[in-house]
Amino acid sequence: MAIQVSTIPAAQNGGSHAVVERPSAGFHPSVWGDYFVKYNSASMVTIREEQLIEELVKVIKRKLADADDLGKLDLIDRTQRLGIAYKFEKEIKEILQKFHDSCSKSDAADYGHDMRNTALLFRLLRQEGYRIPACHIFNKFKDSDGKFSQALTKDVRGLLSLYEASNFRVHGENILEEALTFSVHHLQSALENDHSKTLSPGLVEEVKHALKHSIHKGLTRLEAWHYIRFYEQDASHDEVLLRLAKLDFNFLQKLHQKELSEISRWWIERINCERNFPYARDRIAECYLWMLGVYFEPEYALARNILAKIIALASIMDDTYDAYGTSEELQLLTDAIDRWDMDALDQLPEYMQVFYKELLDTYREFEELLAKQGRSYRFKYAKQSIQHHARVYFKEATWFHQNHVPTIDEYMPLALETTGYGLLPISSFIGMGDVATEDAFEWLLSDPKIIRGAKIVCRLMDDIVSHKLEQERGHVASAVECYAIHHGMSEEESTKLMWRMIEDAWKDINEEMLRPTPVEMPLLMRILNLTRVMELLYKDKDRYTHAETETKDFVAALLVDPIPL
Repeated sequence: MAIQVSTIPAAQNGGSHAVVERPSAGFHPSVWGDYFVKYNSASMVTIREEQLIEELVKVIKRKLADADDLGKLDLIDRTQRLGIAYKFEKEIKEILQKFHDSCSKSDAADYGHDMRNTALLFRLLRQEGYRIPACHIFNKFKDSDGKFSQALTKDVRGLLSLYEASNFRVHGENILEEALTFSVHHLQSALENDHSKTLSPGLVEEVKHALKHSIHKGLTRLEAWHYIRFYEQDASHDEVLLRLAKLDFNFLQKLHQKELSEISRWWIERINCERNFPYARDRIAECYLWMLGVYFEPEYALARNILAKIIALASIMDDTYDAYGTSEELQLLTDAIDRWDMDALDQLPEYMQVFYKELLDTYREFEELLAKQGRSYRFKYAKQSIQHHARVYFKEATWFHQNHVPTIDEYMPLALETTGYGLLPISSFIGMGDVATEDAFEWLLSDPKIIRGAKIVCRLMDDIVSHKLEQERGHVASAVECYAIHHGMSEEESTKLMWRMIEDAWKDINEEMLRPTPVEMPLLMRILNLTRVMELLYKDKDRYTHAETETKDFVAALLVDPIPL
């Protein structure tokens, strides 16, 4: 474990100084510095751009209305994957409602042995929350031995559609488990054996990308960036649809750049992580990327602002508890956050005073905004969630300082709370519209299955990719070590077990997205999207901590470089 020796005030401000040994995580500095503060007002959205987008939207709405059933399915799929479906929500809902009604009739919506469109219909209906039975849809594609027909292996687009549909499986859907195994095997085989280059370059890219990031588990905005390239290479692409997708992508990028500029100014001028918290991860652009995964639509500007600031503050808090603060300091900070009073400031070490003041000031600003909107009731949930977050961080830090190795039964309940996926769903509701009722916040506090599933995905994916480095610098045992000890298995076996648990958690999430839902779909989407962010940032490495990796490219794609028209 690396040790950093520093001189700090001993517990209270103004007391005697002492030499304190601290673990040093050695996080790299910000990749972006003040880049996003320097927002260029010349890149603001013009009225003409907005008018052109609206004209193209009207054209696509007419196409949706005039298309036959297969044309409607294809257009819905394209608009969703190009990231512009939010402009056609009403039309898409009405069309899919009719498809669902037809699927209840044995002779309707039957596309024979056309796997691409059959699986597409299934996926679109599942995305909309309809409990369409998988066996009813896919049994006809099996042979006399009860296995998927080998004839399907020649249809790469059909296999790709089946693969994407299989990611919506819930517990007990064995046919979709078989579909996943079958489609992955034959898609990989198609790529490996395409010696004569019969597959188009665009399709090859699309398949490779899908096997890494399925539609269901991908971030809408980033998936749109990828799919615009794939779609442009398709000779049959719709020029109007492609132009709309590009224009709208760049339109949203300008809005997001302006938002990130304002948030970056708050981060640098008020928080100043580089100066005040040099031990912590300086990741404001990455925090904003996280929030774009949760919601990207213009209507959620306030929600993004609030959530980005909360996760940025929580990130400093995480590193303070996890990688810097002494046990005595952390007790003082936890007590101060529980007290929630500026009078507690003088009891804290100097570096914690800066954090504590900005925490309370920022939350006070949230409170004032909510009061103006007549939504003051939300503030208590915001405040209580960050207080709870500090308490669970402190308990985990206490285990580390006491060299306590928890049993798996001790570890998991606490570890699920320290993910932040109790804090973030509540925080994601705070800046939303009227759909985020007081009942919705109370529902979150009941720890419903979808929240528990999101926490499991977050905790286990984080532990799988982070545990070795954390153990090197000094950290409480992770799920990898706890499961290995509990079950008497190797770390490799423990990791395999955890991946199975992650898949089961995704099935829980999928189940909770089906009707009848406990709360409105826009609220459930925040939780699903938070889970999707984990899939992006923690699938095979910690891309938040190590932001100089592909994360830099993600930020550049969504927040720096416009798509050429």
